Amino acid sequence: MSQAHGNGNNLDPWYELYAERTSGLSASEVRALFAVASRPEVVSLAGGMPYVSALPDDLIRTAFDTVMTERGDAALQYGSGQGMPALREHILEVMAEEGIRASVDDVVTTTGSQQAIDLVSKLFLDPGDVVLAEAPSYVGAIGVFRSYQARTVHVAMDDDGLIPEALREAIARERGAGRTIKFLYTVPDFHNPAGVTLSGPRRAEILEICRSSGILVVEDNPYGLLYFDGPPPPPLRTLDEDGVVYLGSFSKTLAPGFRVGWALAPHAIREKLVLAAESAILSPSSFSQYVVNQYLETADWRAQIATFRGVYRERRDAMLSSLAEHLPELSWTHPNGGFYVWVTLPPELDAKQMLPRAVTELVAYTPGTAFFADGTGQDRMRLSYCHPTPANIRLGIRRLATVVGGELDLLEQFSGTGPLRAARADRHVSAPPPDLG
Repeated sequence: MSQAHGNGNNLDPWYELYAERTSGLSASEVRALFAVASRPEVVSLAGGMPYVSALPDDLIRTAFDTVMTERGDAALQYGSGQGMPALREHILEVMAEEGIRASVDDVVTTTGSQQAIDLVSKLFLDPGDVVLAEAPSYVGAIGVFRSYQARTVHVAMDDDGLIPEALREAIARERGAGRTIKFLYTVPDFHNPAGVTLSGPRRAEILEICRSSGILVVEDNPYGLLYFDGPPPPPLRTLDEDGVVYLGSFSKTLAPGFRVGWALAPHAIREKLVLAAESAILSPSSFSQYVVNQYLETADWRAQIATFRGVYRERRDAMLSSLAEHLPELSWTHPNGGFYVWVTLPPELDAKQMLPRAVTELVAYTPGTAFFADGTGQDRMRLSYCHPTPANIRLGIRRLATVVGGELDLLEQFSGTGPLRAARADRHVSAPPPDLG
């Protein structure tokens, strides 16, 4: 037997050879449950999957056909590590809808905004570094930070988003302990998972705090154009061009299958992002870029985004009205856009422990523990309204009410006997499957 095999373990003969940073990579312990939840009879309020059926087939099919007919050779070839110049020009038009003005040279096309998070982390994070992020925060970002052996330090938020005073306290506490803070990661518009939006006055205050503290801001904004009753305040990037790396994506406003996102970064950072991207993937998919570019050139993409807004507004309304009808004892956020409602359970309930029973009742959600680096958030759950029909949302909430009511009845029945917990081991849940983003 080779030395490598001899140093392994019974399950993985290469275990001893893995890099130390792989200790941050772990499979989701709810993956099996969500495999069950994907069955058609289960109403999934868990996954953040866009309702791509609202996108007319002919729009995409025409873009595909035109690209293959007119630019097929180029679309199937390697491309620039920074991305197609023509697509980057269109990305400027998309960002202009939110008030961002920039140069095409400062845009880097990425394989979804998830890769942009990874590239920024690769550039800035050393083991033990601190990333500040809202409490809760996007599970996919937490997983990236963990994979680079960084510490995610959560900063409290409320219905107006990240709390500036809590940010000041976190900076003072971490620096007082001798730790290095590399950047603040924030989802200011229609937050994932909390559904809230950072207020305008707080945006300016948070930028001033970070500017005076020498902390970079990474603004992740995949939902900003998907507002319902009115647009959110202008992006942080409009207030500070030098201190903000802005991340965008077509996954929510077009389709996630193309895996096309981007980063808008200050010049020096942009140069390093391109080098990091080239070392990772050589170049983003030329084919996807050509198709998205063709779509943006020929389709009324603004009208299509407006269509998505209407679809998601109807679903949001169905979820909020159903929660009020069937679970009035709970509390939840009231999003003005995006995909998610953040629900607070009675403190005696544990969303992670309750999930198997919910799946048995043919409804699924994402436990709050997935959105905290330390595994807290047991009394929270994220409900997604983006993909199910309004009728299925109402059905799912009714089923969820049955589950919550059953758990509360059991607690009342056994009150005085100590906390009621499921018999299974309470293991930490790491990142859920990708479709939960």
